[in-house]
Amino acid sequence: MKWLIKGGRILDPASGRDEVADILLEDGVIAGVGKQIVESRGAGKVQAKGLLVLPGMLDMHCHLREPGFEYKETVASGAAAAVKGGITSVMCMANTNPVNDGASVTAYILDKAADAGLARVYPVGSVTKGMKGESLSEMGELAAAGCVAVSDDGHPVPNGEIMRRAIQYSAAFGLFVIDHAEDLSIAGEGVMHEGYVSTMLGLEGIPTSAAVSEMARNIALLREFGGRIHIAHVSTRSAVDLIRNARAEGLDVTAETCPHYFTLDQEAVIGYDTSAKVKPPLRTADDVQGVIEGLADGTIEVIATDHAPHHADEKDVEFDLAAFGISGLETALALTLGLVEKGRLSLMDAFTKWTVNPARIAGLPGGRLEAGQPADVIVVDADREWTVDPAAFLSKGRNTPFRGMKVRGQVVNTFVGGNMVFDRAKGITR
Repeated sequence: MKWLIKGGRILDPASGRDEVADILLEDGVIAGVGKQIVESRGAGKVQAKGLLVLPGMLDMHCHLREPGFEYKETVASGAAAAVKGGITSVMCMANTNPVNDGASVTAYILDKAADAGLARVYPVGSVTKGMKGESLSEMGELAAAGCVAVSDDGHPVPNGEIMRRAIQYSAAFGLFVIDHAEDLSIAGEGVMHEGYVSTMLGLEGIPTSAAVSEMARNIALLREFGGRIHIAHVSTRSAVDLIRNARAEGLDVTAETCPHYFTLDQEAVIGYDTSAKVKPPLRTADDVQGVIEGLADGTIEVIATDHAPHHADEKDVEFDLAAFGISGLETALALTLGLVEKGRLSLMDAFTKWTVNPARIAGLPGGRLEAGQPADVIVVDADREWTVDPAAFLSKGRNTPFRGMKVRGQVVNTFVGGNMVFDRAKGITR
């Protein structure tokens, strides 16, 4: 079906376009963007006056859990949550069961995504077989099957030589490493940031050095042997400084952070709130400011969700026993707009980090509102205030520390490949 989106504020970070105009979607691509586009016979019409029209967001870091952990999330439920949140493409991590370390698991995920027909799903294969950190996965096979990157996210690669080989071999197959930088010998059995709050609560802490030391090692590998890495879920000022300095040297390092790291600090854990238990953990207020500064100066080029849904039984337990992770697909857009509202990022900068930057880094289509580009488009009411209610989530994961928070900015419509897949009034429309 053809769709004409009329009179919205077109915001396209890739071209710098920011104007009130129309956009025509036809045959899966953007057929035109401009003033007063003539309505095409048979086209559906969306009146977008007073609303933002943006490229669909691309989430570089998401856990869809399937295969193996369907009680937490499925590809279909995660894709539904994504499009409700304005995310039209997701890169899903490899920590499934079995681990996505071969073509059969990759094909399974892609088949499930095709059946769902909602967000575009791009699998991320594992760096090592079984994510055990002992030997490299068959990266050529993963790439041929449809993986776009490799990562042992949740299970950092402890062996520096294996990481060196991973960086080199992945590049040979058009892949890149998404680095979960954490020294487990330092992190130990920690469950939150090591500091005054962990001491007050009597919980074992994870020092900042657990992330920074591993990150420094991997940057040193790049410096000596070349290649590129993308550093996941940056949460500390010291990590931002390391990345900033590496980029100043000309090293090919990119990085992402997540809404919870620029919105919350360690005090969210007070009361033993397991919904605020994440890894890396929520850090200090100064770290939050450091992350925001890294976003503002371009050191951190990408915002991603690190959507990590869990069943209630895995969160409604003692803090030490609770699983790490936040369900983030349906709150990410509003939390990002919170940075804009506070004057920390411009609207254009904020959505650059959700669209053109991740598309460029991952080598994926989309992220642009230009003729001939994929018709992945979202219509957003940036002024709509709403209260986060996990019971209304489409994700199976209801684990969010933002429960009850009033936020501003909500998706009205989501189009993927020119098809309307979400409407605020109707829900999933496929």
